[in-house]
Formats: sequence, C-alpha cells, structure tokens
Amino acid sequence: MQIMCLSKNFFFAFVLCSAFLVHLSPNSVYAAHGVSLDGSLKYPAGFDHFDYVEPQANKGGLLTLHAIGSFDKMNPFTLKGTEAFGLFGIEQSLIFETLAVGSLDEPFAAYGLIAKDIELAADKKSVLFTLNEKARFSDGSPVTVEDVKFSLDTLKSDLAHPSYQIYYQDIIGAEIEDKAQGKIRFLFSRPNRELHIIASALPVLSKKFYTEHGFGADSKGDPMLPPVGSGPYIVKEVNPGKSITYERNPEYWATDHPTRKGTFNYKTITVKYFKDQIVSLEAFKAGEFDFMWVNIAKQWQRDLDGRPFDQGKLVKQTFPHKNNQGMQGFVFNTRKELFNNPKVRQALGLAFDFEWTNNALFFNQYTRANSYFSNSDLAATGLPGEAELKLLNLLKEKYPGAIPPEVFKSPITPPTTTPPNTLRGNLRQAQKLLTQQGWKVKDGVLVSADGKQRFEFEILLVSPSFERVMAPYVKNLEKLGIKASYRTIDAALYTDRLKNFDFDMTVTVFGQSQSPGNEQRDKWSSTAASHNGSSNLAGIQSPVVDSLVDSLIYAETQEELTAACKALDRVLWYGYYVVPNWYLAYHRLTFASKFKQPKQLPVYYNPYELLYTWWF
Repeated sequence: MQIMCLSKNFFFAFVLCSAFLVHLSPNSVYAAHGVSLDGSLKYPAGFDHFDYVEPQANKGGLLTLHAIGSFDKMNPFTLKGTEAFGLFGIEQSLIFETLAVGSLDEPFAAYGLIAKDIELAADKKSVLFTLNEKARFSDGSPVTVEDVKFSLDTLKSDLAHPSYQIYYQDIIGAEIEDKAQGKIRFLFSRPNRELHIIASALPVLSKKFYTEHGFGADSKGDPMLPPVGSGPYIVKEVNPGKSITYERNPEYWATDHPTRKGTFNYKTITVKYFKDQIVSLEAFKAGEFDFMWVNIAKQWQRDLDGRPFDQGKLVKQTFPHKNNQGMQGFVFNTRKELFNNPKVRQALGLAFDFEWTNNALFFNQYTRANSYFSNSDLAATGLPGEAELKLLNLLKEKYPGAIPPEVFKSPITPPTTTPPNTLRGNLRQAQKLLTQQGWKVKDGVLVSADGKQRFEFEILLVSPSFERVMAPYVKNLEKLGIKASYRTIDAALYTDRLKNFDFDMTVTVFGQSQSPGNEQRDKWSSTAASHNGSSNLAGIQSPVVDSLVDSLIYAETQEELTAACKALDRVLWYGYYVVPNWYLAYHRLTFASKFKQPKQLPVYYNPYELLYTWWF
C-alpha cells in the first residue's frame, strides 16, 4: 500500500529539469527555448512533439475519473480549504499553465510554453522571459507581462499558501522590461543553478480575474466560481464537494504547441468524489469511472477481478518508472513533548515489522524505504564518502553534538526481522532505549520516571485501508507498554489538521524530484516547521539540516548536489523523524480497455501525466 502525498510537493517536483544553453558573449546571457541544470537538451529548438506522445491522437470522448473526499474551493494556491481535483497538482493542471513545462523523458528539462524564450543572465542573478504572443486565457484575453508579475507577487504574498513563499524565497521580484515585446525579468537574491528553472515553473494567473474576484483571504463572493486560466480546459459544471466537469477549450491557444501536441486528448473530463478508496474500487468495477491508480496492495492482488476483467472491458497493468520515490513513513510530530527525543523515536521504529507486513498484507509487492531519496542515485549508501564528510565535518565543528554519531559510522539500515534478526530482539532493543531515556513499565504500562505521564498517542489516518497496517504495529507497541490508537477521519478534516500540525503521528509521503532543490526548505527547514500548511510535518528544527538544505540548493555542480543530498539523507535518517515504510518502482494502474496508448513510455512520470498522453 502506498499513499498519495497531499502537500504541494507534486508541484515543486515538476521544476527540476534541463535545457539547451547557447552562449552569446562574455557579458550577455544564455538564451534558449528551454532551461537546464547541465546545459543539455534532448529536444532542439523547433521540435514538433515529445517522443512519448502520439501527435495524431484522436481528440474527443468523455473521460471519467475519481477522487477521494470532497472539495470546497476553486483556488488551488491558497492555504484554507480543499481545491477540486484537476485544477493544479499531481493529477495535472487542466486550468492553469506555467511559463515552461517539464519533459517526462529527461530528468532536468523544461521547455517554454507561455514563455517562448528564456534568457539566463551571465551572472545567473536574473532570468529574462519573452512571452509567447499567442498565449491566451480562457476568456480570450492575452497573457501579458502584467499577469506574470501579478502571479509572482501574489504567490510570494501572505495571500497564497505559505509553501510558495518559501519556494520563491530567493526570487526578489520581477521587472517588466518591454511591455510591447512581452519581456519580463525575474531578479534573484543570489546565484542558484536551478533558480531560473524554478522561475520558469511559475503558474500564470489572470490579473484581471483575481483583481475583480479577489484571491485567498480577500476573495469576494463564491469560492466555487470557476477560475480563468490559460490551460486546455475550462470548468463546465460544479457540484460542490461531489463532482466537477471540465470541457476542452475549443479556442485553446496551445493545441499545436510542441509541448502540448498529443496531450490532453479528451473532450470532457468529469471527476466524481467518493468516500474512500474501498468504495471507489467497487464503483470502478461497476463502470462509474475509467481509470484508477491503485495504491492498496490487497486491491491489486485480490480485488481486481470479476466479469468486466474476464470480458476484457477492464484491464490492469504495471508501468515501470525511474522516479525518485522519496520517503513514505509513519511521521512523528516532534512538536509534541512525547516525541521530542530521537532515541524514543528510534525505539518506536523498532516495533514496526516490515517483513511480516509486506508478506502478510502486501503479498511481498514492496521494497523497504531505505532513504529519503529512495530509488535514486541520491540515496546515501555505505559510509559517507569524501565529499559528504567534508560537509558533515564542517557542521560537526560549527554545531558540536548536533550530528548523531551514527551518521559517520553506520550505513543507513532499516530495522529488520529477517533471520537472524527477530521482532523479539528488536523489541528488547527498543525497551532498552526507552529505559535509558527514563521510561519504565509499571503494571504493564509505560510511564515516565516520576510515574505521572503515560506513553499514549494517536495515529491519524485518512484511509480506512491503512487500519490493517496499524493494527499489528499498535499490538507491537503494546508489548512495550505503549498505548497507541488509530483513527480514520474525513479527508477534508484530515487535510485541515495536517495543515495545522494537529496530530501525534500520521502516515505521509515526502515526495522528491529527480533533482531536489528549493522545495527542500518546505520539507525540512526550521522556518517551515512553524508555517502552517508547510510540508515539514515532523516539525524538524535543526541548524545542521538547515545548513545541508542550503548546501543542496546552492550546489554548483551535480557532484556537490549529490553529496549534499546524501549528507542530508543521513542526518534525517538518524534523526528518526519517521518510521520508514516502503515504495514501488512501478505504477499499478487499472483502466477501461477503450484507451489507446502511445508506443513509447515516458521515464519520469506520475499516472496522470501518463493518462493525459492516452486517447479514445
């Protein structure tokens, strides 16, 4: 079983790409139709389409999808509330577009969309965008440099989700250089090899629309008012909290654009909302929607059967990928006094029996997460190398005692019950750690040294299917005298509680891109720990982590980036902020047989990015 990340990480993962850079003169700029980290581009200027699409794909038909929970707003860029599926996120934006879009078959590339030309200054402290004169919003108005400046200013303001403020921290602002020619320059506080890519991923909003109707806390009127965007679809119908229907814009400006050709091939997309994944599976088998990303192992192994599958109306298929899988785990809220001791957190991690869980519940489908950059070359392995040690030793001198000694002498190794190891042995080790930290068992209950505090906490869940995972974990904790309970709540309430860090423990995914960067501040930094709505659910506040995140962001070479990621990986791992779960190196998809697919798969993609290259 895997869960889907509910944070803004899906957006931030998009931006880490690569492009073709043309050097003009020593004092000029690097200019191109794309942007990159390594100076290379798979697709040259004037390319016709991406290799993983079918440019002649049929346009038409009704695609019906599903989502879990409900929604109460149409602005995906604010903190309060839950936006409708399809506006902007992991399910792909149908309404809003960015200055450039990523390629799914190269790890670090983005190609101009709303921006037709991107020029990185020679000192790398600014980037100049020239807008595509064909770009239009769905109301027919042109996309202008005023819209771009408004978008940056708004997303950096207190009106937007705080994750954007953290993400765009190093972009000082924007200056309009030539209104008539559509030129606007983004200014940077300091050189950063990926900042021009981050800038190119800015979603462009309609200044006219949001000035008239307000944005976030200053919104005027109906939060369900369909937004104006430049994307391939417009909102046709909204049934608040229950369904939303999008219709392909017949006047869509980028239909023949090389980054859009062969994509978004459906005339109409309707998203139906269901209570949970278990209910939605039965609805799928009954033909209520067409496509499902399966993240429950039991459903994949046992429940995708019956007449529709026997008749060939429904199929299930795995699709390999090379995505950086990040970290899924049971995350501790270290803001809680109970979990502010890393040795206590380590002890609770020893009570989770992954091997039993994978065998008994998951049919051995999963691989144990052994890194915060699982399934990638950025994962720390063995003992720290020379480049990692250089970073770590400097921080060890600067912050004495702040780096766990295991970082230097122990390879990252998850607890295991594979023989000769046993759960009994792990629980004995856990009990020893808890005793050393002042906890003792009295009448079968783990209590503090003074006997006044019981070790009790709640695990907050959003999917009832995860209860069967938690039940054996809770029983193992009982053997240590710990009273843990788990509770599944409504998706909207769950999202709100996570935004406000109102939980003891929960299950989450810290997603990663192929080239981590500025979004790491939102996941791990001390600043993000106190910002409601940030991805730093664990509440990490560590000067060492802050420094390593900066080293990662401001790395000038791939070697420096890799070393910073691996060093950060080790420090996070031995901070014991999560009980590591598992990952898959493929997507499990089930869908109606009426779909047609391109001959070539992308390489780095999520299921919805794949789906929007298909057609009927």
